[in-house]
Amino acid sequence: MTTSIILASGSEIRATLMRNAGVPFEVMVARIDEEAIKSALLAEAANPRDLADTLAELKARKISARTPGALVIGCDQVLEVGGVLLSKPTNPTEALAQLKSLQGKTHRLLSAVVIYQNDEPLWRHVGTVRLTMHQNSETWLSAYVDRNWPSIQSAVGSYKLEEEGVRLFSRIEGDYFTVLGLPLLELLSYLNQRGVLPT
Repeated sequence: MTTSIILASGSEIRATLMRNAGVPFEVMVARIDEEAIKSALLAEAANPRDLADTLAELKARKISARTPGALVIGCDQVLEVGGVLLSKPTNPTEALAQLKSLQGKTHRLLSAVVIYQNDEPLWRHVGTVRLTMHQNSETWLSAYVDRNWPSIQSAVGSYKLEEEGVRLFSRIEGDYFTVLGLPLLELLSYLNQRGVLPT
């Protein structure tokens, strides 16, 4: 019997990565109150890794509870710079402020993936990438935001590495797929081990 795979995420880039890798799956978006959960975890002094992992797990668990037998993949990504967490920008002004705060600094992107089946956790991984930004002029950054909004509205840190955002960086240490929000190589290795992918 074939095991169905569900991506509990509305991220188009995650879906594209899995589709391009030949993974058969369907999408079921998990609706959770991310901001309330983040606030509660931060009040308990949770670190960025635990925050990303917990949000990914909650998404996987929510969908798994109503899809018996399916492998449900939950994902989340957190950006941390100097002890401060950044979220997705809500408007162009906020996007510009985020980019200005990252200029000339190295920040971390933590991408978590958790797999549930029958309402139980099976596997988890948190990938970390370190990214260093150029020092750009405010004029260039403002023009960048104007050119790329609303695409960057869905991106933590207000950039997409797969688009013009790659020009913002002088150095990237880590896995490209993890930057995009899905530690794809580790996920594919697990799915292969489980025998759920055609080989």
